[in-house]
Amino acid sequence: MRKIFVCGNWKMNTDRAAAVELAVGTGAVAEGIEKVEVGACPPFVYLLPVAEALAGSNVALGAQNMYFEAKGAFTGEISAGMLLDVGCRYAIVGHSERRHVIGESDELINRKLRAAIAAGLGPILCVGELLKEREAGETEAVVSRHVTEGLKGVSAEDAACVVVAYEPVWAIGTGKTATPDQAEDVHKFIRGVLAGLYDDKTAAAVRIQYGGSVKPENAYELMSRPDIDGALVGGASLKADSFGEIIREAVRVCG
Repeated sequence: MRKIFVCGNWKMNTDRAAAVELAVGTGAVAEGIEKVEVGACPPFVYLLPVAEALAGSNVALGAQNMYFEAKGAFTGEISAGMLLDVGCRYAIVGHSERRHVIGESDELINRKLRAAIAAGLGPILCVGELLKEREAGETEAVVSRHVTEGLKGVSAEDAACVVVAYEPVWAIGTGKTATPDQAEDVHKFIRGVLAGLYDDKTAAAVRIQYGGSVKPENAYELMSRPDIDGALVGGASLKADSFGEIIREAVRVCG
């Protein structure tokens, strides 16, 4: 059975003091929770103090991005080895803001994902369509491309360890959320794509999170759908109280 995974993506928010305070609060709201995996992805510059604040908690530390090379003259980049060195277990790759604001390609995202796997870091592969793509009926084509290109060259064994996060771009930070039916439809489609790339066993093993204006009020209805295995949470993860409510809704889904 897939374990629900609720992960906070803090994006470019907090300062050092606020990051530590949020980490302590996140660790507190996750205390004693075993049925749901909890993660937090702070900005790069606060990874170490957040790691220290989360020490002894059951919250997994993640990074918001990484580079595919192990070391070298790549100014401003961070390697998987560096992330592991400060305690990271996960790294987000292919987030829509990296794709559509920074301009990252499917090929680059794939190289990052494969580098994360090779280093022993768990990649969270983000996929999702723009509003104009949904309105043009291109959701499945876009999502299929993101999944297929993102996992190119990845074995079935390694793919089973990847977390996929479906984030419709039109729902990120807008207050708009895909309805549970809309989200489940795409999650089910993604599982079908995975089955086509690999097999039913691999597809059944991959956790697929939903992301896009997830909040306490809609978390249960989203995560209770059969193919939605948790949430990648943006704004609501910046307050321990609201993030804790989402975690508790995930626990309620588990029964």
